[in-house]
Amino acid sequence: MKLHELKPNPGSRKREKRIGRGIGSGHGKTSTKGHKGQAARSGGTKPPGFEGGQQPILRRVPKRGFRNPFTKHYNVLNLSALERFSPDAVVDPQKMRDSGLVKGRSRLIKILGEGEIGKPLVVSAHKFSASAVRKIEAAGGKAEIVSP
Repeated sequence: MKLHELKPNPGSRKREKRIGRGIGSGHGKTSTKGHKGQAARSGGTKPPGFEGGQQPILRRVPKRGFRNPFTKHYNVLNLSALERFSPDAVVDPQKMRDSGLVKGRSRLIKILGEGEIGKPLVVSAHKFSASAVRKIEAAGGKAEIVSP
């Protein structure tokens, strides 16, 4: 098979609808817009959310609070989840993702102190709770903060 022999599957590509190109095209005269009326005029469509003059639902519903666009979202991970790594291992954010511990779109990771850790690990994350740092160091490991 060569590049010039490739063809799309039948029916996968429709022809462009060319309106206003004469009677023979089937889309001439009124150009598929019907006779007169709002939809036949230029710019004659209603904006999204228009409810026929009734107050739109977006303006009827009360709004409260403030949504901070600069807020940081963390993937939280408990200490008990780090038990799967071998002793003296260096556990960084990439290793956590590769092992399936961290999912989601946020790149930031926070380690919480839930559970126990019984082996020394060098844990790198963006944030730690105070209890997590205590438990990691008590086990002979080290908690390193990584900049985002």
